[in-house]
Amino acid sequence: MPITLLWAVDVYGRVYSLSTVGLRWERADDTLLELKRVTAGKGRCWGIGCDHHVYLNMMPSETPIRYREETYENQRWNPVDGFTDTLLPTDRWPWSDVTGMTPQPLHSFQLPSRSWEWEGDWYVDQSCGGEPSQTGGWEYAVDFPANFSPDKKWNSCVRRRRWIRYRRYTAQGTWAKIPLDNPKKPPLPLSDISCGGWEMSDQSGRYPYLWGVSQQGQVWFREGIHPRVPEGSSWEEVEVPKEVAQLSAGPGDLLWALLWDGNLLVRTGLSLDSPTGSSWEEVESPGKEIEAIHVSVGVSVVWVVTKDYKVWFRRGVNSHNPCGSGWISIGGEMMMADVGLNDQVWAVGEDHGLYFRIGVTTSEPSGNGWIPVSAQWGNSKEVVHPRDECEFSGQLTEASKGSLLSCTDSDSELGAPNWQNGTDTPVLEAAAPSVVPLGGTDSVTPPLVADDAPLASQQDTPKPFIPASDSFINSLVSDRDRTSTPQPSITEIPQEEAEELSPAPILLTPEAAGNNVPWMNVDLEGAEAARSGQAAGTSSTDKAAATYALGALETSQGFGEEDSPVWTWISGGGCDVDANSQISWLSPTGPLTSSLSLTPVQSAAWSKQQQQEHREEINKKPLERSNSVWVRKGALRWWRDWKPQRWVDVGVALEQSTKCDGRKDSIFFVYYTHYDEKRYLQVFINEVTALVPVLRDCHHAFAVYTAQRTKQRWPLVLAAQTETDMNDWLCLLSDCCCECRGITGPPSRQALWSTTSKGDIMVHEPSFSLESPVNTMPCDVMFWRQVPGHLRCVESNSLGLVWGIGWDGTAWVYSGRHGQEPASGDAAQLHQQTDVRSIHVYENQRWNPMTGYTDKGLPTDRPMWSDESGLKECTKGNTHPPSPQWSWVSEWAVDYNVPGGTDKEAWQYAADFPVTFHGHKTMKDFVRRRRWTRKCKITLRGPWLQVPPIPLSDISLMPCLAQSKMEQVPVWALSDKGDVLCRLGVSPQNPAGSSWLHVGTDQPFKSISIGGANQVWAIAKDGAVFYRGSVSPQNPAGECWYHIPSPPRQTLRQLSVGRTSVFAVDDNSNLWYRQGLTPSYPQGSAWELISNTVTKVSVGPLDQVWIIADGVPGFPAEPPGAVCHRLGVGPLQPKGQFWDYGIGGGWEHISVRGNSAEAPRAPHPLLPAGPPRSPLPPRPLTQVNGNAVGV
Repeated sequence: MPITLLWAVDVYGRVYSLSTVGLRWERADDTLLELKRVTAGKGRCWGIGCDHHVYLNMMPSETPIRYREETYENQRWNPVDGFTDTLLPTDRWPWSDVTGMTPQPLHSFQLPSRSWEWEGDWYVDQSCGGEPSQTGGWEYAVDFPANFSPDKKWNSCVRRRRWIRYRRYTAQGTWAKIPLDNPKKPPLPLSDISCGGWEMSDQSGRYPYLWGVSQQGQVWFREGIHPRVPEGSSWEEVEVPKEVAQLSAGPGDLLWALLWDGNLLVRTGLSLDSPTGSSWEEVESPGKEIEAIHVSVGVSVVWVVTKDYKVWFRRGVNSHNPCGSGWISIGGEMMMADVGLNDQVWAVGEDHGLYFRIGVTTSEPSGNGWIPVSAQWGNSKEVVHPRDECEFSGQLTEASKGSLLSCTDSDSELGAPNWQNGTDTPVLEAAAPSVVPLGGTDSVTPPLVADDAPLASQQDTPKPFIPASDSFINSLVSDRDRTSTPQPSITEIPQEEAEELSPAPILLTPEAAGNNVPWMNVDLEGAEAARSGQAAGTSSTDKAAATYALGALETSQGFGEEDSPVWTWISGGGCDVDANSQISWLSPTGPLTSSLSLTPVQSAAWSKQQQQEHREEINKKPLERSNSVWVRKGALRWWRDWKPQRWVDVGVALEQSTKCDGRKDSIFFVYYTHYDEKRYLQVFINEVTALVPVLRDCHHAFAVYTAQRTKQRWPLVLAAQTETDMNDWLCLLSDCCCECRGITGPPSRQALWSTTSKGDIMVHEPSFSLESPVNTMPCDVMFWRQVPGHLRCVESNSLGLVWGIGWDGTAWVYSGRHGQEPASGDAAQLHQQTDVRSIHVYENQRWNPMTGYTDKGLPTDRPMWSDESGLKECTKGNTHPPSPQWSWVSEWAVDYNVPGGTDKEAWQYAADFPVTFHGHKTMKDFVRRRRWTRKCKITLRGPWLQVPPIPLSDISLMPCLAQSKMEQVPVWALSDKGDVLCRLGVSPQNPAGSSWLHVGTDQPFKSISIGGANQVWAIAKDGAVFYRGSVSPQNPAGECWYHIPSPPRQTLRQLSVGRTSVFAVDDNSNLWYRQGLTPSYPQGSAWELISNTVTKVSVGPLDQVWIIADGVPGFPAEPPGAVCHRLGVGPLQPKGQFWDYGIGGGWEHISVRGNSAEAPRAPHPLLPAGPPRSPLPPRPLTQVNGNAVGV
């Protein structure tokens, strides 16, 4: 790891650096240097002096910084003198740049500052185009500005040659003053600067940008910073809508500015081509009533400190979304924070100690705690720990505090100090207030407090305000009440010790104190005044530059070079540290290793050796738990669903914040670029309604649904490179969704179960409002989560029984726990599950008189190899399994089991495409087709147990209320051959049952359903409807079948029986309701058409009706298979009123037969006696559905 430096500034403007391999703070060589602030970058550090000049410190390196100055000498040929410097009036200058537009004589080149020196004199470049030349460096051309070449031709009328001179930067390793712009107007005095932007270039760290803020709130940008020009060339003003107080530039394209009103501005449009950006966007402060006082940004993080010293983290920040999405409160009390390399965070605490945020990683950018920067100080081995404010305040009297604040331009806000006699400390008035020397410890000192001063006045003195390094922080926090609410300090001086303290020394002038004088944070011009005062020998107290009554806790030591610094600023932009770095002065010890955030006051208390006896008591105090942010980043592909539709490589990030109370909030970001413009999509995890694997071009794809996207039929489709990556993202997003909604463990017994056309199993945890007659939950906000496994259909009931059928007809029963926390052995409950399904392609042919049936169709025909619809070309070679999870287990073969029948060669015939096909050829049949099939297999693990040995085509469990108790649950099923079966011995304790009981029929069946009171309805393969009579717990198979007439000219294919109602779906996707069901006549009287475009229906124990719709009105391009809920269903309106469309696009089956959660009914108030208030006549009791049936 390279050696890098951490920079810091103390309250007196002294600059220090701390090496990553060092042990102690090193002060700048220039002891008279006083800086307000510093900002570090890779290999350099900038600072603002108290003289308002900008200073630069370039780190020493083996490669010198050299800059090449060049100019061109231009000549033209004339017949008399040959080539001379006498040019035509339209020609370029005799000495110019390469373009000829700017005059550049040799004597016009000057050194930009004293930090540069010439390496030699001007000389001619003897090479032309990089190759040695024998022409003395001359290049010839026909005219200006044609192409020049070293070859002189007969028509070469002009020539030029290049002169070169090098200058070297000599100020590496020292602080050099940046010269003012000349002749351009320089910026007004700067109050803040920030270095960043070096990551936008391909050569990281070589092209940094520098931003500045003037005292009038203007923003300036330093132009021309280059590896060979580290100082830059000029300042450019950037317009801002409001006055700016402070700003921070990140290593990338992030720039945030702090306004004087406490809000923040974000610069957008920053790029390598536009380093100053394009526009500003305002962001509110984290606190509504508390303004921000400091902001610092990194690569993708933003940290803010508010006026109450609280630290905030901005979530969702990225180069695609520079404004972020919200604030997170972080523990700790800090005055300022700085984001360094690798997004590591450094801070100055309220106790003026330096702190480092531990645990900051790419996946956890907010870290998990603060630790002090514990480095040695001076020549001793004393470690600098965070210090109490009382330690410093005990060394400053009221007069000294006033002088300190006057040096930082804050005395006007805090009020002038009281210079009257009495209880105040007598000090000497400063004759030259701009020069504030601090002297030695051997001078005569006046008494600290007058003899007649009451002791109570000392004890009631409020905690003094510790000044910052400049007026900005002081002015922002000056309105805090420092007198009415003093903060208690960690250590207090007993009364006896306070009376025995020796008087504070009066600091002498530089002549008496010595040459190595620590200067205050004031204008550097004061240093010249100090030197002139030293030469004049002004040592009398009435002419001293300034004096301070400083009383230390130890009487033998004054506040000077031997005291540990009182920090006000830190910059880690050049310190290469990460969470895994082994830095000696960043080793947490004791309670600081905890992941809990500690305030600086607590950290200081633990770090001081003189408080060892109080450490146990402090450890017993409860610590403030900090909010934290966790981030997972990755790269996926996004299906851009606007034209042109295609897959786009995107970056994704899942950001999860954890509150102090343990609540979690997550946001999913998708970052993409559109026409070189950075954009992003964000999805709040608490708004996600489903995460569904989908089939898209053999990609490992999944769709993210929200309520809004469900309404728009516009899911967010993403794809991963591998199946493992897709499953990882699905599990991660699903876990976050469940945590956000408080869903833990397996599905409950009331859950709604559904399957997709891909075979994935989805469940929804219902609430009372789902079937409430008023304020019903919208169907598009239902949250669906995936259950491991692969099934074609699934059925359940309220007792926790769940059965499913695979695509190969295998019966499975759910073996997981219902509504319980996962136990330690739940992993063993995942069993191996397999499923086999057939993939079909169709071979199409057309007849012509010459050759008969051939694969040469008309231009308007479907492809000769296609899917069933004929809209998509599907050949045997380009057809793949549904997803990479599947694998082929057979070869392509002709399929004879096709609806409608086939001939001996498996062909089906029709008059034209796409009419109905039949299995025999007629004179009018001009087209034919046959189906090819191939089997594929999937193997996975899930909480499902196989129920051998009969393959099934349909299954139904009797719905019941949650409070029902049954020894055996009736389960009816159909085999793959159409036989009717009844499962015996099924109970919550034995969900798989014991054996199958065959129920006799005279024809094969294709759909069966059992409802309340053992009502069994079934549909034969020819569409005939039957009702099974006399079914009871004592006679589970019933006695006989009763034929029910079908709807006119319709063939039913699937039905579902609820508590008191029966719904069925025909081959034309129409939904029918059976009227007239009564206890005395359970077969009903007639069929009533309810709706169309329905593929599956499910009726629950509350007679609720849910369907799988074939399409959604208004969205013709939506794939078939949408979940819909029938609203308005009730005892007086069993058919319902209208549909509520929910999630859609690829849903195959739904079962609501386990949801018996009814909304609690409020008690009806007693009505006064009298005639009925309803204008409707009372209905006869015989017409009320459900009175005669029960469970």
